Amino acid sequence: MSKELLGWIETELARLEQAGLRRRRRVRQGPQGPVVVLDGRELINFGSNDYLGLAADERLKAAAAAALQEGWGAGASPLVCGYSSLHQQLEKRLAEFEGTEAALVFGSGFAANIGTIAALVGPGDVVYMDAKNHASLWDGARLSRADVRVYGHGDYRELARLLERAGRYRRRLIVTDSVFSMDGDLAPLPELVELAYRYDAMLLVDEAHATGVFGTLGRGVAEHLGVEKEIPIRIGTLSKALGSVGGFVVGADRLIDWLVQRARPYVFSTAPPAAMAAAALAALEIVQAEPVRRRRLLESAEYVRSELRGQGWRLGPSASQIIPVLLGEPATALEVSAALVHRGLFVPPIRPPAVPEGQCCVRISLCASHSPRMVENLLEAFANLSKKFL
Repeated sequence: MSKELLGWIETELARLEQAGLRRRRRVRQGPQGPVVVLDGRELINFGSNDYLGLAADERLKAAAAAALQEGWGAGASPLVCGYSSLHQQLEKRLAEFEGTEAALVFGSGFAANIGTIAALVGPGDVVYMDAKNHASLWDGARLSRADVRVYGHGDYRELARLLERAGRYRRRLIVTDSVFSMDGDLAPLPELVELAYRYDAMLLVDEAHATGVFGTLGRGVAEHLGVEKEIPIRIGTLSKALGSVGGFVVGADRLIDWLVQRARPYVFSTAPPAAMAAAALAALEIVQAEPVRRRRLLESAEYVRSELRGQGWRLGPSASQIIPVLLGEPATALEVSAALVHRGLFVPPIRPPAVPEGQCCVRISLCASHSPRMVENLLEAFANLSKKFL
């Protein structure tokens, strides 16, 4: 070709490098867990979303291995011949677990979000988005081609003002995470439920970081706050606390039937392997049988927040197992993360576009599998670093 049409990429990569925003993948050798080997170095792992410590659980491995005796790939879309009896069992079990009529399993939580939003609204409709919603929710709203209105993070009063001016739209959809992945705080779900009812809006809540962690039964923040019956569209993931892979939607029979007809990532993707469904089924049994895991996790998170704040670190509004230590600029986040690695701890730096400019952090993700000694190592390391960075 007479022109190097991709030459601009080198310039843009150099710009990211100079700004401290270029990302590089770390290679993990061995299983996911509270201790991992990254790029050949053993580190206590505070970077994963394996919140209940199930990713390498022997029971999940055994369930997946048994399912593999029938093969690996699904071989087709669920609407052709890729929908196995294990997928069907998982959907039935998820509906029972979540207390809904039906469930639908997607290949990922990202696919569940973009597919569901785009199936519910389109041109002539409006989506109301919390400013700090996950990227998959944003992409779903944009792909729907509905109008998008943004309200300040957690600001249900601003949302109310926006809803008051929504008379011309055919359908209204309020979309929010329940636990926000960067700040670790909780959405004001009771207030959102009331607004949805008042203004005839659908309400979609993504419980990705809450499923298995919050609520007496582990259903999420909606259960924790007593409003799950009032939320018609709930989305979760199998890849975080449940230690498997995939995403799901739960709700009324008619909702799930509609998504089977119109959710493009479901209709036009090969179904995930049945072995993932087997692992997820095993995880759901553990979530139900071992509530001590989530209790221990949330108690540990409360302790870590208290200790870090006592050391003088800024944590923002975290109220979950996700604890961001706010540092400001990319260079500082990189430096603190590297200093923690030097002390044998992996706490990843979080930089734009994952967070807004000036809000870089290192993000602690606690898991039930972290021992008290591991947590103390983390706190001791931050205490030492406070002498330089505070």
